[in-house]
Parts: sequence; structure tokens; C-alpha cells
Amino acid sequence: MSPVDGYTRVERLSWDNYHEGIDLKAQIAAYRDRDRARPEVVRADKIYRAGDKLDFRKRLGIRLFGPKLERPYKDGERKLEHWRIERQDEGMRITIESKFGGGKRTYSLDKALMRIMALSETAIIMTFLMMTLMKLRRD
Repeated sequence: MSPVDGYTRVERLSWDNYHEGIDLKAQIAAYRDRDRARPEVVRADKIYRAGDKLDFRKRLGIRLFGPKLERPYKDGERKLEHWRIERQDEGMRITIESKFGGGKRTYSLDKALMRIMALSETAIIMTFLMMTLMKLRRD
């Protein structure tokens, strides 16, 4: 999922067990193709913080949300600034997680299990479509 102007976009839907971290490069490329610019920050789970992904995003100048993997700052001002940015990023990350909660609570997303995989995927996509339409209506 990714936030786009207050709405959510389903980027990938998969039933297979896989390491989500492999999607980072593809997601950044898709963002660049869609918006004609690289993202300033990637707000993702800790699984995206593996070594080669850190090098990749550093090379592109993209800030990655989450705690530093190095030693904490000793300088109080730098530590406070890092903490402020981290809080802001966490707030943005919560907006995506809340879409899942709202989908389950209001639109029965947790009950979208059919015998046929394509029907389940359709139900999930339709749920997010309804959430988008209701937000459009409210706006």
C-alpha cells in the first residue's frame, strides 16, 4: 500500500510467503514512473532496512523511515531533530496501517476469503475501491 494525496493505492497483493524487502527497488521505480520524481522518504516496515536496500536508497538520496542502525546521537540538538523527524514519519506510517484497520472494521476486509483466489483478490480490491469512493464523497 502507498498513500497518494490522502488516498491509498494497492501496490502489490500476494498470497505467497516472500520477503517484502525485495519490492523496494521496484516500488521506487514505479513511484518515479508515476510521479516523475523520486520519493524524499520511504516509510516502510523494518524488513526494508536490510544492507543492500540501505545502500540503494543512500545512493539515490532517499531517507528511510525508522530508527538509526548506528550508535545514537550524543549531541542533544541532533538527537532531538532525529526524534522529531521519526515521530512525523511514524504518523505517516500509521495512516497506512489504519487503512487496514478501517477496512476490517467498517468494510469487512477481514472476511474477504473465498474459495477461489481470484474472487478473494477482487473482494479485497473492491474494498479499497469503496474506501476511496467514500473518501471522495466526504471530500
